[in-house]
Amino acid sequence: MTKSIVMRAFALILVLFSFKISNAQSVSSSLLYQKLQQIKETRRVLYVAAHPDDENTRLISYLANGENLQVAYLSMTRGDGGQNLIGKELGVELGQIRTQELLQARKTDGGRQYFSRAIDFGYTKTPNETFQNWERQEVLSDVVWVIRNFQPDIIITRFNTIPGGGNHGQHTTSAILAGEALSIAGDPTVFPEQLQYVEPWKPKRVFWNTYNFRGEFEKVEGEQYFEFPTGDYNPLLGETYSQIAADSRTMHKSQGFGSTPRNGGALDHIQFVAGEPAKESAFDGVINRWETLSGGQEIEALIDQALSSFDFKNPQNNLENLLSIKKKLTDVPNPASWVKEKLESIDELILSSLGIEAEWIVNQELGYPGEEITTSLEVTNPSDGHLKIISFENIAGVNRIDKNLDYNVLMEVDQKFVLPTDVPLSQPYWLKEPTDGALYHVSNQLDIGKAFEDNQLQGILNMEYKGNPISISLPLSYKYNSRVDGEVNQPFTVIPKIDLSVSKENVILVDGVDQDFSVTVHFSDELEEGELTFENLEKSQYSITSVEINELNKEKVYQILFTLGNNQKLTVTASYVTESGEVYNQTTNRISYSHIPNLTYFSPSSINLIKADWEISGDKIGYIEGAGDDVPSVLSSLGYQVTMIGSTDYSLDYLNQFKAVVVGIRAYNTNTDLIENQKILMDYVAQGGNVIVQYNTTGGLLSENMGPYPFQLSRDRVTVENSPFKADWSHPILAGPNKIDEADFDGWVQERGLYFVTDISEEYSTPLQFQDPDEPFMNGSLIYAEYGKGHYVYTGISFFRELPAGVPGAIKLFINLIEQ
Repeated sequence: MTKSIVMRAFALILVLFSFKISNAQSVSSSLLYQKLQQIKETRRVLYVAAHPDDENTRLISYLANGENLQVAYLSMTRGDGGQNLIGKELGVELGQIRTQELLQARKTDGGRQYFSRAIDFGYTKTPNETFQNWERQEVLSDVVWVIRNFQPDIIITRFNTIPGGGNHGQHTTSAILAGEALSIAGDPTVFPEQLQYVEPWKPKRVFWNTYNFRGEFEKVEGEQYFEFPTGDYNPLLGETYSQIAADSRTMHKSQGFGSTPRNGGALDHIQFVAGEPAKESAFDGVINRWETLSGGQEIEALIDQALSSFDFKNPQNNLENLLSIKKKLTDVPNPASWVKEKLESIDELILSSLGIEAEWIVNQELGYPGEEITTSLEVTNPSDGHLKIISFENIAGVNRIDKNLDYNVLMEVDQKFVLPTDVPLSQPYWLKEPTDGALYHVSNQLDIGKAFEDNQLQGILNMEYKGNPISISLPLSYKYNSRVDGEVNQPFTVIPKIDLSVSKENVILVDGVDQDFSVTVHFSDELEEGELTFENLEKSQYSITSVEINELNKEKVYQILFTLGNNQKLTVTASYVTESGEVYNQTTNRISYSHIPNLTYFSPSSINLIKADWEISGDKIGYIEGAGDDVPSVLSSLGYQVTMIGSTDYSLDYLNQFKAVVVGIRAYNTNTDLIENQKILMDYVAQGGNVIVQYNTTGGLLSENMGPYPFQLSRDRVTVENSPFKADWSHPILAGPNKIDEADFDGWVQERGLYFVTDISEEYSTPLQFQDPDEPFMNGSLIYAEYGKGHYVYTGISFFRELPAGVPGAIKLFINLIEQ
């Protein structure tokens, strides 16, 4: 296959992402009717907030399914800086999980999903702090870009523009940017570089989706509101909008947002903020787009006819009307993007009315450039015999078929082809290039705003029904049968031919600590000769002590010994250079949860090398799991013997073997075994043990009895990672065995800590105080008490972020907590 054919196929694939991608599949008659109602409706709403899970799924569900509007949610970020209730993924990994959770939520409530390039860098208290991290004009350009693409009639923000009151600074910022975008998106002199792809578009007005977290909503005198019956029942769907919304919100599993619908009537209110005044409706002055289109009123009349004569018992009887609508849409000269979307929706409706099932499948989940794969196009036609399969276009070119598909016959078209050597890896587009501060760097303007879809290979299935051409896109999927879950579909994923994995992301070089570090080179095909090197490291600073070759597993395992000077930190990247000069320096990372598709991304095979003269005992450590974190792996790299404590391990005889017992993050929110055995844990302290409890959240706390003496959790936090601090340097945990100094608080990431404690009993000492700008110092980040013969620490310091990031000062401080 020539390169020109490959690039033409890729170009064809890129065009598809202007539209919604889906397999052909049959749906119920009532849903077909609803989709036809949605084709008639031309109004559009853009909902704007800051993070996944910020959106009001109840309002989105009502607008999309009750009013049949096109509704999109623009989330400024992918939630990269949040916490994770279901696992230990943070940062870019959590961002991918939350992105997919948003996509699953939109599949449930009927909305679309957009993003800006902004990175969630953690909790902020003011918009000023947010704009110190986000490049204001860049993020604003993304909001304008989404508006010009989606062309909403109105914008609704989840938050208002008033800072403070405990509101996240990024929340407030999202509302500020929405208001700014309203006034400039229609101006062709603003971000003119976008206009080679889109046209200026000015929405009518911006509203705030008013709410009250603490009680019933109350209108403010002098403000203008419109309301929507978001608790109503939809007979076509057989659910209330509250039920749809609860199912949608429950998709945010990593945030623990499982929801139960509230029965009975409910109202959602939006408050006028800016734009053209409205009197009767939030959509006052919004033009029916059919009226702006040549022949549009005739098309709308045909849709009305199809609705009034809709046959629910035999949907195939609706095809004549649908084909008439399709013909008129096809004849529209120079169609706008919304017309193209209507045409695609009609094609999907026609195929669904026929009950057509079509998919493009492969019998493996992973493939590498240069590999030969076997795929199968499967199409079933449970209708009359008027469907003709014309061709299937994919990365291998155009496969001509030209066959009629008879009633209820499964057509299978197998195709073998070699993945081109330049086929893109299945890397999320926003992770392909290094980040620009708190923005993802995306060089292709057409990618900005998208979610995940363009990772997968796509094919175009071209058909005819009674002479009418119909095309639909099919993603290449790996389908298999699970004995537990039945049919499972996962996206086909392109991975490197050779990749590397490192045994530890943090290598702590301390005298008396066994380094035990290895790099494994994985080969998707046959083993290739090559050399392992380390970028940013002199050859005198490392040596390869052994190489183990495993032909069966297609891998080489290199044992490495590093040599650095004291008090030095380097980040280096392992690379495998083949004899032909190809350089491979990426790690393939896989994330798997049952509620979202499997995720794959590639990161540099990097290692943090830290050489220090710390005093470390290397004793046994017990670890009680919470919501999930990577602290145990860092403790192991320090030479500690880490044992996870299970439900049957809570006895004094067992716990007394440990130098310290560390409690994972949010354990008092999630671990019922810990709650039931709290007294035994405190008895362990009293007999000379050492317990270190990491942060918990105020919401969903299973027990407030977390320590030997009382204290209360608060929502206090310090969000600036290089914020000022005060320290009692004479305090035991700062004085030794490794003396902590001011330099140890440099280079922290994202924040100092969160959910600090208040109402602290006098038995506790507070050796550290942190301060955010324009706020007083807070002393609830770390509390320490002697209890019986032992020691107890509760800390809201974000060790769960600092330790995996290889922050030396934070690691050193945590060692001192253990070594008391």
